[in-house]
Amino acid sequence: MTEFVEAICCWKECRISFGIEAARHAQLKRNGDQFFCTNGHNQYYPRGKSTEQKLREELEAQRQRAERAEQRVAEVQDRASHHKASASAYKGQVTKIKKRVGAGICPCCNRHFANLSRHMAGQHPEFAEIKEEATGAHQ
Repeated sequence: MTEFVEAICCWKECRISFGIEAARHAQLKRNGDQFFCTNGHNQYYPRGKSTEQKLREELEAQRQRAERAEQRVAEVQDRASHHKASASAYKGQVTKIKKRVGAGICPCCNRHFANLSRHMAGQHPEFAEIKEEATGAHQ
């Protein structure tokens, strides 16, 4: 049994309904070939992408956008991890310098100054606390 698809003439004055074999209809839509209504008016389906093809392309574009977004998230996480490690390293260096200054050692020339040591202990006791915490952590 042959299956038919209903088509309607696109001419304003005509608008007649007529049948086209399903296989021929699919071919006409795919190729954009010309055909005629039963009153002889020229018809065609414009060439272009089918709805299915458009949806496939849109889906692929969405997948690519999602992949790029995931890559950006991974890059941001990597940078954040790197910056956190850098901040931790800098904090360690600051603590080391504060501890040395608290002990009376010049951070520039590494010489010991007794009066600097007394000054730090008397006027800046918080540096002495840092020194005690640092030495306590290593024991």
